[in-house]
Amino acid sequence: MKFNDGFWLLKNGVKPFYGLQVTQIKPDDKGYDLQVATKPIRHRGDTLGGPVLSVRVHSPTQGVVGVKIEHFSHTQPFPTIPLFPNDQPIPDCVLTQSEFTHSIKTGGLSVEITQNPYTITFRSPTRVLTSAGYRHQALFDVPARWTIGTAANSSCLALDPASNPNPERLPETIRYIHSELNTSPGELIYGFGEQFGAFVKNGQAIKIWNQDGGTSSDQAYKCVPFYITNRNYGVFINHSGEVEVEVGSEKVSRVGVSIAGSTLEYFLIYGETPLEILEKYTRMTGRPASVPSWTFGLWLSTSFLTDYSSSTVSGFLEGMKQRDCPVRVFHLDCFWMKQYEWCSFTFDPENFPDPKAYLAKIKERYGVKICLWINPYISQLSPIFKEGVQGGFFIKRKDGTPWQWDLWQPGLAILDITNPIACRWYSDKLVALLDLGVDAFKTDFGERIPHASVLFHDGSDPMRMHNSYSVLYNELVFNLLKDRFGDGEAVVFARSSATGGQRFPVHWGGDCESTWEAMAETLRGCLSLTLSGFAFASHDIGGFEGHPDPEIYQRWVAFGLFSSHSRLHGSSSYRVPWQYGEDAAKSMSKFVDTKHRLMPYLYNLSINAHLHGHPLQRAMFLEFFEDRTTHYLDRQYMFGPSLLVAPVFVPKGEKSEYYIPEGCWHAFFNPERMIQGPRWVKEEVSLDEIPVWVRPGSIICMGPRGVGRPDYEYNKKLEIQIYEPLDATIDIPSGAGCAISGAIHVKRSPVVLKVQFDGDVEVVKITIFDGDIKITDATGGEMSNGVGVSVAVEPGCKEVVLNLESGQ
Repeated sequence: MKFNDGFWLLKNGVKPFYGLQVTQIKPDDKGYDLQVATKPIRHRGDTLGGPVLSVRVHSPTQGVVGVKIEHFSHTQPFPTIPLFPNDQPIPDCVLTQSEFTHSIKTGGLSVEITQNPYTITFRSPTRVLTSAGYRHQALFDVPARWTIGTAANSSCLALDPASNPNPERLPETIRYIHSELNTSPGELIYGFGEQFGAFVKNGQAIKIWNQDGGTSSDQAYKCVPFYITNRNYGVFINHSGEVEVEVGSEKVSRVGVSIAGSTLEYFLIYGETPLEILEKYTRMTGRPASVPSWTFGLWLSTSFLTDYSSSTVSGFLEGMKQRDCPVRVFHLDCFWMKQYEWCSFTFDPENFPDPKAYLAKIKERYGVKICLWINPYISQLSPIFKEGVQGGFFIKRKDGTPWQWDLWQPGLAILDITNPIACRWYSDKLVALLDLGVDAFKTDFGERIPHASVLFHDGSDPMRMHNSYSVLYNELVFNLLKDRFGDGEAVVFARSSATGGQRFPVHWGGDCESTWEAMAETLRGCLSLTLSGFAFASHDIGGFEGHPDPEIYQRWVAFGLFSSHSRLHGSSSYRVPWQYGEDAAKSMSKFVDTKHRLMPYLYNLSINAHLHGHPLQRAMFLEFFEDRTTHYLDRQYMFGPSLLVAPVFVPKGEKSEYYIPEGCWHAFFNPERMIQGPRWVKEEVSLDEIPVWVRPGSIICMGPRGVGRPDYEYNKKLEIQIYEPLDATIDIPSGAGCAISGAIHVKRSPVVLKVQFDGDVEVVKITIFDGDIKITDATGGEMSNGVGVSVAVEPGCKEVVLNLESGQ
């Protein structure tokens, strides 16, 4: 929300109440409670009348300080964002005070409060991070005319007569609570969930309000009130409803946060590295569940508006098998049910007369898991609609009738996720599908949740429920799958989410066009999402809307198979590779096999995500924070700490451009090719390639070639690739939950390089890629020279020693 007309003036009719001075401060064991006057207090008479802000400054966990600003204090509206849902806070708080300041110190972060003028300054051990200066906190009484453009007020849910036939008039004046933090010269802001616009958010007005707007607009499916900076801190705004953020877009050197209400709370999170900040943030808001290893394989969809007949499905799976493009998950989109009946949770008998037998047949023949499309909307023409009405299972209008409209399905109503009986009713429908052989659900939609003139069963505030709904919906389905299949075996494929939704993976990027531009939008959305606490990210390979050019398709396939989860899906056309030429199928086969072989590395990243909240696809600055060039990069990423991936976004004949940080990097697919960074690379890339570079010092564990699936024993028949060797240790996962089978240790001295294997680990080959060292001989296996130096490891061997020429 913008309150100002320029810097000096307020918009016409806006009335401010700035927090000016602290009149009382009370310490406790975690922080301070402040009374902050909104006018100068010179004598007792000045205390009569006018708002007083109640401000709580405290540390809930190590390295984090919260600031809660309240005006009218009353019963807390809900739903709220659960804090520390699956990890405990780490108490660490020291309070000190001097003549002029009160301070909190926690985990390298210190906060200083001055009373008159009232300010809050956040410091690291070496510098000021940011500050809430004089008049940076305020209440604003805003004429309604300035609020009609908010995401909630301008939404189709508020303005469509079918959604809101009797709109309530806005109050003449709306009270906002507002807080600002300074941004320093050169400071960059990122995050806010899955945002598809410019990667660096400086200068943008961000709306934390989930909307179904595709990838080509300023709307987003997964809005998260969290941002991370390149100045060693992040900010989490603890509000589940609409949040408006001006990132240097009102006052160019401040981030302003506004909420229409009486309470605003934020937490400033300090970290020496961006990954440390994400680890602390996900401690507070939740870490992703462990996902099954089979989910990392190739997902193939029927597409949306296409033929779903059993002969078509079988033909596709057979074609993929013949072309060595093994499918691990087959997805049936909306039309597995009859048209107009979504959701009925009943297979269309015309296409699937015996669904249980049919699913069993393709699962046995092709080794696939089955995923079905669902959403929380129930069409009026669905045979279960009357059950929902009679049971009171839908969101209601204020007159007690179900909220309905015709967008998407005729007369659709929406499951009231706050009604336990309704949730049980809905879950029972899904259980019946699991009994038929279904393994996972694509939990689509959940963004257009009505907030105007509606009631929820448990009395939830509709404004807060709008974003929260997606998290609760995915939690319901995810937990149903977990109860059925066990811990580490549940997965949803979700489009919408909000803060905390990372606990219920996986999420994909929504409806994108089949263009170069949309492919870049998709990557920006992915990187913004994984900077906002989400560890996994997927997208519709080839784009959803339209039919991609074969060249775009092949480029997107390569990008998609170097994403955490890889799904072929479109709208009105198929995404099987031979529809784009047999060369596309050959390329896909290579990349699918590569992803399968990389599973010991990728699954280890998945465990790390579950334990620490670190994402798989990482913006470059997460790994190279000291390299300022990386702070702006949004067309390449790190796939874990070791692999740099630079998808190609230009047509044939144009050169792709990407950046290599410091060190000697090896091309993953052609490791004899080396580049010494830092430098920019500008080159034409063959259509069957994608630039992937290996970071110096990396150990990459590879499974066997042609394994044909992502789920296998990751500790057997391993090939270890060591690039520019340094002392390092990596864990080897078993592939079951978070279990670790053993570890690989690399130790280098001037004359010897040792590679040791602990635990239940079978290594068949070690290859060293280093342009500078010379290896004279090896023990523990037979050495050969080629691209790199390889050692075929003797069976049962637990250590390979490579002797180096002296002084290397």
